[in-house]
Amino acid sequence: MPARTGKQFLEGLRGPREIWVDGERVTDVVDHPLLGGAARGLAAVYDLHHAHPDVLLMPDEETGEPIPVSHMIPRSRADLAKRGAALRKVAEYSVGLMGRTPDYMNVTYAGFAGSRDAWAAQGNEAGAERLVAYQKFLRRNDISLTHTIVQPTVDKATGDAPGPGNPHALRKVEDTANGILVRGARVLATLAPFADELAVYPASPLPAGSDAYAVSFCIPMGTPGLKFLCRDSTSSRWNLFDHPLSSRFDEQDAFVIFDDVEVPRDRVFIDANLASYNSVMTTSWPPNVQQQTMIRASVKLDFAWGLALRMAASINAADPETMRMIGEIWTYAEFTRAAVVAAEAEATEWPGGLWTLNRSPLHALRATLPLWFPRVNEILKLIGSHNVFAAPTAAQLADKDLRPLIDRYLPGAKGMPAEERIRIFRLAWDFAGGALASRNEQYERFYLASSPRNLARHLAFTDRARADRLVDRFLKEPLD
Repeated sequence: MPARTGKQFLEGLRGPREIWVDGERVTDVVDHPLLGGAARGLAAVYDLHHAHPDVLLMPDEETGEPIPVSHMIPRSRADLAKRGAALRKVAEYSVGLMGRTPDYMNVTYAGFAGSRDAWAAQGNEAGAERLVAYQKFLRRNDISLTHTIVQPTVDKATGDAPGPGNPHALRKVEDTANGILVRGARVLATLAPFADELAVYPASPLPAGSDAYAVSFCIPMGTPGLKFLCRDSTSSRWNLFDHPLSSRFDEQDAFVIFDDVEVPRDRVFIDANLASYNSVMTTSWPPNVQQQTMIRASVKLDFAWGLALRMAASINAADPETMRMIGEIWTYAEFTRAAVVAAEAEATEWPGGLWTLNRSPLHALRATLPLWFPRVNEILKLIGSHNVFAAPTAAQLADKDLRPLIDRYLPGAKGMPAEERIRIFRLAWDFAGGALASRNEQYERFYLASSPRNLARHLAFTDRARADRLVDRFLKEPLD
Protein backbone atom coordinates (compact mmCIF):
# COMPACT_ATOMS: atom_id res chain seq x y z
CA MET A 1 0.00 0.00 0.00
CA PRO A 2 1.39 3.46 -0.86
CA ALA A 3 1.37 6.33 1.62
CA ARG A 4 -2.09 6.68 3.13
CA THR A 5 -4.35 9.68 2.81
CA GLY A 6 -6.02 11.38 5.75
CA LYS A 7 -9.30 9.65 4.90
CA GLN A 8 -7.63 6.24 4.95
CA PHE A 9 -5.98 7.06 8.27
CA LEU A 10 -9.32 7.97 9.86
CA GLU A 11 -10.94 4.81 8.52
CA GLY A 12 -8.19 2.80 10.18
CA LEU A 13 -9.02 4.32 13.60
CA ARG A 14 -12.59 3.05 13.56
CA GLY A 15 -11.62 -0.52 14.46
CA PRO A 16 -12.26 -1.97 17.94
CA ARG A 17 -10.00 -0.87 20.80
CA GLU A 18 -10.40 -0.17 24.51
CA ILE A 19 -9.79 3.55 24.96
CA TRP A 20 -10.99 5.36 28.10
CA VAL A 21 -11.05 9.16 28.36
CA ASP A 22 -12.63 11.34 31.06
CA GLY A 23 -14.30 8.29 32.63
CA GLU A 24 -15.91 7.05 29.44
CA ARG A 25 -15.06 4.12 27.21
CA VAL A 26 -14.84 5.55 23.71
CA THR A 27 -16.53 3.60 20.94
CA ASP A 28 -15.56 5.90 18.07
CA VAL A 29 -12.32 7.87 18.28
CA VAL A 30 -12.91 9.78 15.07
CA ASP A 31 -16.26 11.32 16.01
CA HIS A 32 -15.75 11.70 19.77
CA PRO A 33 -15.93 15.37 20.87
CA LEU A 34 -12.74 15.10 22.96
CA LEU A 35 -10.71 13.16 20.39
CA GLY A 36 -12.12 14.03 16.99
CA GLY A 37 -10.19 17.29 16.67
CA ALA A 38 -6.79 15.65 17.05
CA ALA A 39 -7.87 12.80 14.78
CA ARG A 40 -8.65 15.38 12.10
CA GLY A 41 -5.39 17.16 12.85
CA LEU A 42 -3.39 13.97 12.31
CA ALA A 43 -5.35 13.17 9.18
CA ALA A 44 -4.09 16.51 7.86
CA VAL A 45 -0.51 15.28 8.46
CA TYR A 46 -1.18 12.30 6.22
CA ASP A 47 -2.66 14.56 3.55
CA LEU A 48 0.33 16.87 3.90
CA HIS A 49 2.52 14.11 2.45
CA HIS A 50 0.48 14.09 -0.75
CA ALA A 51 0.45 17.89 -0.94
CA HIS A 52 4.29 17.95 -0.78
CA PRO A 53 5.43 14.65 -2.31
CA ASP A 54 8.78 16.08 -3.42
CA VAL A 55 9.72 16.66 0.23
CA LEU A 56 7.73 14.07 2.15
CA LEU A 57 7.51 10.99 -0.09
CA MET A 58 10.04 8.58 -1.60
CA PRO A 59 9.82 5.23 -3.42
CA ASP A 60 10.04 2.10 -1.30
CA GLU A 61 13.39 0.51 -2.10
CA GLU A 62 11.78 -2.84 -2.89
CA THR A 63 8.24 -2.16 -4.14
CA GLY A 64 8.72 1.29 -5.67
CA GLU A 65 5.49 2.54 -4.05
CA PRO A 66 5.56 6.05 -2.53
CA ILE A 67 6.15 5.96 1.23
CA PRO A 68 6.92 8.70 3.79
CA VAL A 69 10.57 9.77 3.84
CA SER A 70 10.53 9.24 7.63
CA HIS A 71 10.69 5.47 6.92
CA MET A 72 14.05 5.92 5.20
CA ILE A 73 17.07 4.07 6.58
CA PRO A 74 19.73 6.77 6.05
CA ARG A 75 22.78 5.46 4.19
CA SER A 76 24.58 8.77 3.67
CA ARG A 77 24.81 12.35 4.86
CA ALA A 78 22.59 13.31 1.91
CA ASP A 79 19.93 10.89 3.14
CA LEU A 80 20.01 12.54 6.55
CA ALA A 81 19.54 15.95 4.95
CA LYS A 82 16.58 14.67 2.93
CA ARG A 83 15.02 13.13 6.01
CA GLY A 84 15.67 16.29 8.02
CA ALA A 85 13.76 18.40 5.48
CA ALA A 86 10.81 16.01 5.69
CA LEU A 87 10.83 16.01 9.49
CA ARG A 88 10.82 19.81 9.54
CA LYS A 89 7.88 20.00 7.14
CA VAL A 90 5.81 17.70 9.38
CA ALA A 91 6.84 19.54 12.56
CA GLU A 92 5.82 22.86 11.05
CA TYR A 93 2.23 21.67 10.66
CA SER A 94 1.72 21.49 14.45
CA VAL A 95 4.44 24.12 15.12
CA GLY A 96 6.22 21.44 17.15
CA LEU A 97 3.34 20.87 19.58
CA MET A 98 2.82 17.24 18.61
CA GLY A 99 5.81 15.22 19.73
CA ARG A 100 4.39 11.92 18.55
CA THR A 101 3.33 12.48 14.97
CA PRO A 102 3.85 9.13 13.21
CA ASP A 103 7.24 10.18 11.85
CA TYR A 104 8.71 9.77 15.36
CA MET A 105 8.15 6.01 15.39
CA ASN A 106 8.88 5.73 11.67
CA VAL A 107 12.34 7.14 12.34
CA THR A 108 12.75 4.92 15.41
CA TYR A 109 12.02 1.66 13.60
CA ALA A 110 13.97 2.66 10.51
CA GLY A 111 16.91 3.10 12.89
CA PHE A 112 16.26 -0.29 14.49
CA ALA A 113 16.14 -2.01 11.10
CA GLY A 114 19.26 -0.13 10.02
CA SER A 115 21.13 -1.41 13.09
CA ARG A 116 20.02 -5.02 12.71
CA ASP A 117 23.37 -6.33 13.97
CA ALA A 118 22.88 -4.61 17.34
CA TRP A 119 19.52 -6.35 17.73
CA ALA A 120 20.95 -9.70 16.55
CA ALA A 121 23.73 -9.67 19.16
CA GLN A 122 23.47 -11.56 22.44
CA GLY A 123 21.79 -14.52 20.77
CA ASN A 124 18.81 -12.56 19.42
CA GLU A 125 19.18 -13.31 15.70
CA ALA A 126 15.58 -14.50 15.28
CA GLY A 127 14.21 -11.42 17.06
CA ALA A 128 16.27 -9.14 14.81
CA GLU A 129 14.92 -10.83 11.68
CA ARG A 130 11.36 -10.37 12.90
CA LEU A 131 12.03 -6.71 13.66
CA VAL A 132 13.39 -6.04 10.16
CA ALA A 133 10.31 -7.73 8.69
CA TYR A 134 8.06 -5.60 10.90
CA GLN A 135 9.71 -2.39 9.73
CA LYS A 136 8.86 -3.37 6.16
CA PHE A 137 5.25 -3.92 7.23
CA LEU A 138 5.25 -0.56 9.01
CA ARG A 139 6.46 1.43 6.02
CA ARG A 140 4.50 -0.43 3.36
CA ASN A 141 1.22 -0.02 5.22
CA ASP A 142 1.99 3.51 6.47
CA ILE A 143 0.99 2.49 9.98
CA SER A 144 0.45 5.02 12.77
CA LEU A 145 2.56 3.54 15.57
CA THR A 146 2.94 4.68 19.15
CA HIS A 147 5.02 3.26 21.98
CA THR A 148 5.01 2.71 25.73
CA ILE A 149 8.46 2.34 27.26
CA VAL A 150 8.36 3.79 30.80
CA GLN A 151 7.78 1.51 33.78
CA PRO A 152 4.99 2.50 36.21
CA THR A 153 6.30 4.42 39.22
CA VAL A 154 5.03 2.85 42.44
CA ASP A 155 7.97 3.30 44.82
CA LYS A 156 10.83 5.59 43.80
CA ALA A 157 13.09 3.95 46.37
CA THR A 158 13.13 0.78 44.24
CA GLY A 159 14.58 2.60 41.23
CA ASP A 160 13.35 3.14 37.69
CA ALA A 161 13.73 -0.43 36.48
CA PRO A 162 11.70 -3.34 37.85
CA GLY A 163 13.53 -5.99 39.83
CA PRO A 164 12.59 -9.66 39.98
CA GLY A 165 9.08 -10.25 41.29
CA ASN A 166 7.76 -6.74 40.57
CA PRO A 167 3.97 -7.23 40.22
CA HIS A 168 3.24 -3.96 38.40
CA ALA A 169 5.64 -3.79 35.47
CA LEU A 170 5.05 -5.42 32.10
CA ARG A 171 6.55 -8.91 31.93
CA LYS A 172 6.37 -12.21 30.13
CA VAL A 173 4.15 -14.70 31.95
CA GLU A 174 4.45 -17.76 29.74
CA ASP A 175 4.92 -19.13 26.25
CA THR A 176 1.80 -19.94 24.25
CA ALA A 177 1.20 -22.04 21.18
CA ASN A 178 1.38 -18.91 19.00
CA GLY A 179 3.69 -16.57 20.90
CA ILE A 180 4.03 -15.21 24.44
CA LEU A 181 1.61 -14.01 27.11
CA VAL A 182 2.43 -10.69 28.82
CA ARG A 183 0.94 -9.01 31.88
CA GLY A 184 1.47 -5.70 33.70
CA ALA A 185 1.47 -2.00 32.86
CA ARG A 186 3.52 0.72 31.21
CA VAL A 187 3.39 4.46 30.64
CA LEU A 188 3.19 6.72 28.73
CA ALA A 189 1.54 5.95 25.39
CA THR A 190 1.30 9.36 23.77
CA LEU A 191 -0.89 9.28 20.63
CA ALA A 192 -2.65 6.10 21.86
CA PRO A 193 -6.17 6.94 20.59
CA PHE A 194 -4.78 7.79 17.16
CA ALA A 195 -2.42 4.86 16.60
CA ASP A 196 -2.96 1.64 14.67
CA GLU A 197 -0.37 -0.31 16.66
CA LEU A 198 1.57 -0.18 19.93
CA ALA A 199 5.31 -0.73 20.33
CA VAL A 200 7.14 -1.93 23.43
CA TYR A 201 10.92 -1.66 23.47
CA PRO A 202 13.68 -1.14 26.07
CA ALA A 203 14.11 1.95 28.19
CA SER A 204 16.14 1.87 31.42
CA PRO A 205 18.46 -1.15 31.75
CA LEU A 206 17.09 -3.96 33.89
CA PRO A 207 18.90 -5.47 36.89
CA ALA A 208 20.14 -9.04 37.03
CA GLY A 209 17.38 -11.61 37.38
CA SER A 210 14.76 -9.50 35.57
CA ASP A 211 14.72 -11.63 32.43
CA ALA A 212 10.91 -11.86 32.35
CA TYR A 213 10.69 -8.06 32.00
CA ALA A 214 13.08 -8.02 29.03
CA VAL A 215 10.54 -8.01 26.21
CA SER A 216 10.06 -6.04 23.02
CA PHE A 217 7.19 -6.36 20.54
CA CYS A 218 4.52 -4.57 18.46
CA ILE A 219 0.80 -5.38 18.47
CA PRO A 220 -2.42 -3.88 17.07
CA MET A 221 -4.29 -1.48 19.34
CA GLY A 222 -7.32 -3.76 19.31
CA THR A 223 -5.46 -6.76 20.73
CA PRO A 224 -7.63 -8.46 23.41
CA GLY A 225 -6.63 -7.49 26.96
CA LEU A 226 -5.00 -4.21 25.93
CA LYS A 227 -6.50 -1.20 27.77
CA PHE A 228 -5.66 2.51 27.45
CA LEU A 229 -6.57 4.96 30.24
CA CYS A 230 -6.11 8.49 28.86
CA ARG A 231 -5.34 11.55 30.94
CA ASP A 232 -7.94 14.31 31.20
CA SER A 233 -8.49 15.78 27.79
CA THR A 234 -7.11 19.25 27.01
CA SER A 235 -8.84 19.34 23.65
CA SER A 236 -11.18 22.20 22.87
CA ARG A 237 -14.09 22.03 20.47
CA TRP A 238 -13.19 22.54 16.81
CA ASN A 239 -12.98 26.30 16.52
CA LEU A 240 -9.84 27.56 14.82
CA PHE A 241 -10.50 31.17 15.88
CA ASP A 242 -11.05 30.60 19.58
CA HIS A 243 -8.72 27.60 19.96
CA PRO A 244 -6.33 27.50 17.00
CA LEU A 245 -4.04 24.92 18.65
CA SER A 246 -5.95 22.99 21.31
CA SER A 247 -8.80 22.15 18.95
CA ARG A 248 -6.52 19.95 16.81
CA PHE A 249 -3.17 19.22 18.50
CA ASP A 250 -4.03 17.38 21.74
CA GLU A 251 -2.21 14.13 20.92
CA GLN A 252 -3.29 12.55 24.24
CA ASP A 253 -1.30 10.36 26.65
CA ALA A 254 -2.37 7.04 28.11
CA PHE A 255 -1.56 4.61 30.90
CA VAL A 256 -1.46 1.14 29.34
CA ILE A 257 -2.65 -2.06 31.01
CA PHE A 258 -1.72 -5.45 29.55
CA ASP A 259 -4.39 -7.71 31.02
CA ASP A 260 -2.96 -11.08 29.89
CA VAL A 261 -2.20 -10.07 26.31
CA GLU A 262 -0.99 -12.64 23.79
CA VAL A 263 1.72 -11.41 21.43
CA PRO A 264 2.10 -13.42 18.20
CA ARG A 265 5.54 -14.96 17.74
CA ASP A 266 6.26 -12.99 14.55
CA ARG A 267 5.77 -9.75 16.52
CA VAL A 268 8.22 -10.61 19.34
CA PHE A 269 11.62 -8.91 18.93
CA ILE A 270 13.13 -9.62 22.36
CA ASP A 271 11.87 -12.60 24.32
CA ALA A 272 13.14 -12.54 27.93
CA ASN A 273 16.70 -11.93 26.71
CA LEU A 274 18.16 -9.60 29.35
CA ALA A 275 21.53 -9.09 27.65
CA SER A 276 19.88 -8.05 24.39
CA TYR A 277 17.35 -5.81 26.16
CA ASN A 278 20.09 -3.96 28.03
CA SER A 279 22.32 -3.40 25.00
CA VAL A 280 20.21 -2.55 21.93
CA MET A 281 19.39 1.04 22.92
CA THR A 282 22.95 2.02 23.82
CA THR A 283 24.30 2.33 20.28
CA SER A 284 22.63 4.19 17.42
CA TRP A 285 19.18 4.84 18.89
CA PRO A 286 19.82 8.25 20.56
CA PRO A 287 21.41 10.08 17.61
CA ASN A 288 18.95 8.50 15.18
CA VAL A 289 15.70 9.40 16.91
CA GLN A 290 16.92 12.77 18.13
CA GLN A 291 17.04 14.10 14.59
CA GLN A 292 13.25 14.12 14.76
CA THR A 293 12.99 15.35 18.34
CA MET A 294 15.38 18.26 17.97
CA ILE A 295 14.05 19.44 14.63
CA ARG A 296 10.61 19.49 16.24
CA ALA A 297 12.04 21.55 19.13
CA SER A 298 13.69 23.94 16.67
CA VAL A 299 10.38 24.53 14.89
CA LYS A 300 8.57 25.10 18.18
CA LEU A 301 11.11 27.71 19.30
CA ASP A 302 11.01 29.49 15.95
CA PHE A 303 7.22 29.70 16.31
CA ALA A 304 7.49 31.02 19.88
CA TRP A 305 9.92 33.72 18.80
CA GLY A 306 7.68 34.79 15.93
CA LEU A 307 4.63 34.79 18.20
CA ALA A 308 6.41 36.97 20.75
CA LEU A 309 7.26 39.50 18.03
CA ARG A 310 3.61 39.65 16.91
CA MET A 311 2.39 40.10 20.48
CA ALA A 312 4.78 42.98 21.06
CA ALA A 313 3.87 44.63 17.76
CA SER A 314 0.14 44.41 18.48
CA ILE A 315 0.53 46.67 21.51
CA ASN A 316 3.66 48.53 20.31
CA ALA A 317 5.76 47.14 23.17
CA ALA A 318 9.23 48.17 22.01
CA ASP A 319 10.74 48.86 25.42
CA PRO A 320 14.18 47.38 26.22
CA GLU A 321 12.86 44.74 28.63
CA THR A 322 10.34 43.35 26.15
CA MET A 323 12.99 43.27 23.43
CA ARG A 324 15.39 41.55 25.84
CA MET A 325 12.86 38.80 26.60
CA ILE A 326 12.12 38.28 22.91
CA GLY A 327 15.85 38.15 22.28
CA GLU A 328 16.11 35.45 24.92
CA ILE A 329 13.67 33.25 23.01
CA TRP A 330 15.59 33.98 19.82
CA THR A 331 18.83 32.74 21.38
CA TYR A 332 17.14 29.45 22.34
CA ALA A 333 15.89 29.08 18.78
CA GLU A 334 19.31 29.82 17.30
CA PHE A 335 21.20 27.56 19.68
CA THR A 336 18.83 24.73 18.83
CA ARG A 337 19.10 25.32 15.10
CA ALA A 338 22.89 25.54 15.31
CA ALA A 339 23.13 22.32 17.33
CA VAL A 340 21.09 20.45 14.71
CA VAL A 341 23.28 21.88 11.93
CA ALA A 342 26.43 20.84 13.79
CA ALA A 343 25.08 17.37 14.46
CA GLU A 344 24.21 16.94 10.77
CA ALA A 345 27.62 18.20 9.65
CA GLU A 346 29.35 15.73 11.97
CA ALA A 347 27.18 12.76 11.01
CA THR A 348 28.82 9.34 11.10
CA GLU A 349 28.29 5.84 9.73
CA TRP A 350 27.62 2.86 11.98
CA PRO A 351 28.48 -0.78 11.32
CA GLY A 352 25.89 -2.05 8.88
CA GLY A 353 25.70 1.23 6.96
CA LEU A 354 23.25 3.28 9.07
CA TRP A 355 24.07 6.99 9.22
CA THR A 356 23.11 9.14 12.20
CA LEU A 357 23.77 12.65 13.41
CA ASN A 358 26.50 13.31 15.97
CA ARG A 359 24.90 12.64 19.32
CA SER A 360 26.87 15.16 21.43
CA PRO A 361 25.15 18.41 20.31
CA LEU A 362 21.79 16.65 20.44
CA HIS A 363 22.37 15.34 23.95
CA ALA A 364 23.33 18.84 25.07
CA LEU A 365 19.97 20.04 23.73
CA ARG A 366 18.20 17.13 25.36
CA ALA A 367 19.56 18.28 28.71
CA THR A 368 18.78 21.97 28.17
CA LEU A 369 15.42 22.15 26.39
CA PRO A 370 13.48 21.08 29.53
CA LEU A 371 14.70 24.34 31.08
CA TRP A 372 14.13 26.52 28.03
CA PHE A 373 10.55 25.61 27.19
CA PRO A 374 9.02 26.57 30.56
CA ARG A 375 10.95 29.84 30.36
CA VAL A 376 9.57 30.50 26.88
CA ASN A 377 6.02 30.10 28.19
CA GLU A 378 6.81 32.43 31.06
CA ILE A 379 8.10 35.10 28.68
CA LEU A 380 5.05 34.87 26.44
CA LYS A 381 2.75 35.25 29.44
CA LEU A 382 4.76 38.23 30.69
CA ILE A 383 4.54 39.96 27.31
CA GLY A 384 0.86 39.09 27.06
CA SER A 385 0.02 40.37 30.54
CA HIS A 386 -3.72 41.08 30.90
CA ASN A 387 -4.14 41.24 27.14
CA VAL A 388 -4.46 37.45 26.86
CA PHE A 389 -7.70 37.75 28.88
CA ALA A 390 -9.07 40.62 26.80
CA ALA A 391 -9.56 38.61 23.62
CA PRO A 392 -13.23 38.19 22.67
CA THR A 393 -14.47 34.97 21.07
CA ALA A 394 -15.57 34.41 17.50
CA ALA A 395 -19.19 34.37 18.66
CA GLN A 396 -18.79 37.77 20.32
CA LEU A 397 -17.19 39.21 17.19
CA ALA A 398 -20.07 37.84 15.15
CA ASP A 399 -22.67 39.67 17.26
CA LYS A 400 -23.89 42.66 15.25
CA ASP A 401 -24.17 44.87 18.31
CA LEU A 402 -20.87 43.92 19.92
CA ARG A 403 -18.68 43.96 16.81
CA PRO A 404 -18.65 47.74 16.29
CA LEU A 405 -17.79 48.27 19.96
CA ILE A 406 -14.99 45.71 19.89
CA ASP A 407 -13.57 47.29 16.73
CA ARG A 408 -13.70 50.71 18.40
CA TYR A 409 -12.30 49.90 21.83
CA LEU A 410 -9.92 46.97 21.25
CA PRO A 411 -7.80 47.73 18.20
CA GLY A 412 -4.11 46.93 17.99
CA ALA A 413 -1.41 49.55 17.89
CA LYS A 414 -0.61 51.54 14.76
CA GLY A 415 -3.91 50.80 13.08
CA MET A 416 -3.97 47.04 13.57
CA PRO A 417 -7.59 45.82 13.31
CA ALA A 418 -9.15 44.49 16.49
CA GLU A 419 -9.72 41.04 15.00
CA GLU A 420 -6.03 40.65 14.16
CA ARG A 421 -4.99 41.69 17.66
CA ILE A 422 -7.51 39.26 19.20
CA ARG A 423 -6.29 36.36 17.09
CA ILE A 424 -2.71 37.02 18.17
CA PHE A 425 -3.52 36.91 21.87
CA ARG A 426 -5.84 33.92 21.58
CA LEU A 427 -3.06 32.06 19.78
CA ALA A 428 -0.56 33.08 22.45
CA TRP A 429 -2.75 31.86 25.31
CA ASP A 430 -3.49 28.58 23.55
CA PHE A 431 0.27 28.07 23.09
CA ALA A 432 1.58 29.21 26.48
CA GLY A 433 -1.22 29.40 29.04
CA GLY A 434 -4.19 27.14 28.37
CA ALA A 435 -4.80 23.51 29.30
CA LEU A 436 -2.93 22.14 26.29
CA ALA A 437 -0.05 24.50 27.02
CA SER A 438 0.18 23.21 30.59
CA ARG A 439 0.29 19.61 29.36
CA ASN A 440 2.95 20.46 26.79
CA GLU A 441 5.11 22.24 29.34
CA GLN A 442 5.04 19.19 31.61
CA TYR A 443 5.76 17.00 28.59
CA GLU A 444 8.82 19.07 27.63
CA ARG A 445 10.16 19.05 31.20
CA PHE A 446 10.46 15.26 31.14
CA TYR A 447 10.70 14.47 27.44
CA LEU A 448 13.44 11.86 26.99
CA ALA A 449 14.17 12.24 30.72
CA SER A 450 14.59 15.35 32.85
CA SER A 451 17.31 17.96 32.53
CA PRO A 452 19.19 16.90 35.73
CA ARG A 453 19.24 13.25 34.65
CA ASN A 454 20.57 14.10 31.20
CA LEU A 455 23.18 16.47 32.57
CA ALA A 456 24.40 13.79 34.95
CA ARG A 457 24.75 11.32 32.08
CA HIS A 458 26.62 13.62 29.72
CA LEU A 459 29.90 11.66 29.75
CA ALA A 460 28.14 8.64 28.30
CA PHE A 461 27.44 10.66 25.13
CA THR A 462 30.45 12.94 24.97
CA ASP A 463 33.93 12.78 23.47
CA ARG A 464 36.06 14.54 26.06
CA ALA A 465 39.22 14.59 23.94
CA ARG A 466 39.09 18.34 23.22
CA ALA A 467 38.73 19.27 26.87
CA ASP A 468 41.33 16.75 28.03
CA ARG A 469 43.90 18.04 25.52
CA LEU A 470 43.58 21.60 26.80
CA VAL A 471 43.90 20.57 30.44
CA ASP A 472 46.69 18.07 29.81
CA ARG A 473 48.88 20.82 28.39
CA PHE A 474 49.23 22.31 31.87
CA LEU A 475 49.22 19.11 33.87
CA LYS A 476 51.86 17.38 31.77
CA GLU A 477 54.17 20.24 30.81
CA PRO A 478 57.72 20.18 32.28
CA LEU A 479 58.10 22.10 35.53
CA ASP A 480 61.32 24.00 34.84
